[in-house]
Amino acid sequence: PRLQRRPRLAARGTATARRTVVVPFDAVLVAEGLADAHWLLHEALRSGARNVVVDLGAAPGLPPAVLSTLLWAHRVCRSRGGGVLLRGADGRTREMLHRTGLERVLRPEPGDAVA
Repeated sequence: PRLQRRPRLAARGTATARRTVVVPFDAVLVAEGLADAHWLLHEALRSGARNVVVDLGAAPGLPPAVLSTLLWAHRVCRSRGGGVLLRGADGRTREMLHRTGLERVLRPEPGDAVA
């Protein structure tokens, strides 16, 4: 069995209703597949997060298979009055979101430079 260090989730905000959790995606997480990405998002949502920022800065791109997990997280966040934002999305990821029509649902974090 492989033992792996899970990244810590960075929480911001004082009240649960306003809480934002940053979920880091990296090359290893993206390469290992959907289960680990789903687990990290599940932990963030279980903590009561209203907003989730998915940090893609260390990831070499976002595989299309991860979109379903991000949409699931978005639905949960929307039910709490929040949403999912993408930080550090590269040009390929932005183009994929545009082609699939998801660019208005899975948006870049405000102030995130266009790559």
